[in-house]
Amino acid sequence: MATTTAAPAPPGGTGIAAPPYAGGAFAITPGLLLTGAIAGVAFALRELPGVATFSPLILAILIGTALNNLVGTPARAGAGVAFSLRRVLRCAIVLLGLQLTAEQVAAVGAGGVAVIALTLAATFVFTVTLGRRIGVDRGLAELIAAGTSICGASAVIATNTVTRASDEDVAYAIACVTVFGSIAMFTYPLLPGLLHLDAHSYGLWSGASIHEIAQVVAAAFQDGKEAGEFGTVAKLTRVMMLAPVVIALGLLAARRARGESRHDGRGKAPMPWFVLGFIALVAVNSIIAVPPEVRAAIATGTTFLLAMALAAMGLETNIGKLKAKGARPLALAAASFAFIATFSLTLVKLIG
Repeated sequence: MATTTAAPAPPGGTGIAAPPYAGGAFAITPGLLLTGAIAGVAFALRELPGVATFSPLILAILIGTALNNLVGTPARAGAGVAFSLRRVLRCAIVLLGLQLTAEQVAAVGAGGVAVIALTLAATFVFTVTLGRRIGVDRGLAELIAAGTSICGASAVIATNTVTRASDEDVAYAIACVTVFGSIAMFTYPLLPGLLHLDAHSYGLWSGASIHEIAQVVAAAFQDGKEAGEFGTVAKLTRVMMLAPVVIALGLLAARRARGESRHDGRGKAPMPWFVLGFIALVAVNSIIAVPPEVRAAIATGTTFLLAMALAAMGLETNIGKLKAKGARPLALAAASFAFIATFSLTLVKLIG
């Protein structure tokens, strides 16, 4: 029987061979079924005691990584795995727009938005600058910066559409934001009294500095309903800033690619046009009143699609390559976490 050879991965890509979509739905079905099954298992595991605090996105990449390193990813699943990493991921990021409204941003107030925006910008710049100084690859440093400063795993995989780092870099960055976000989730609720924060200030601090939405919810509601609700809205406002950050990184990547192409012939970096779809759905959600039950169903579906994308990422992750990166990226993530926690707290005290 004749065999086909997949095209090589593009420079700086995800590490997966170019997706052979020419085979149509039949070619991508095995991989889609595999990533969908892993996402389903991740959702089911959250029903177990003590596991609900972890996002299904984190569980999905853990399961995918375990399968790839213990059993191996079937070759016939390659096309569907690549499809999940590209098309499914972009679709999910667009749908994230339906979880946000302009009204939510207005509820945070000018001071709260200023705290969030300044914290995000300062943390991103600090992380990338420190990463360069301690010798962390630029792509990995940018992924850690995005995951810490914006919204955890979702920001990491969205940023990688323009950073085009390796799968191991993405997995490492997600592991870092998961570890330090979990530390924040358990330690923040112990601090409002010691730091003299009222419910509003604590909610803003949580939303402006903790990595994942689920981690913010878990930490903020520990201080009461008011803190929990405001922390969630503050976090969603921070998520909305994902769009301009990814677009800006896309423009910078395109500029770098034009410079490099004059020397080594490499192609242009992609522009994240799908982010415009994200912005469009935020606008639609701000204008049209979507019933709560419909919004909840869409949010669940969006999380499931993101879990499929991260399952695919895990199925292409080699733990040996992760170990080879050493401790510097972990030290960078720790410093970034310490910076965002202290910087945002200072701004909350001064502005919030």
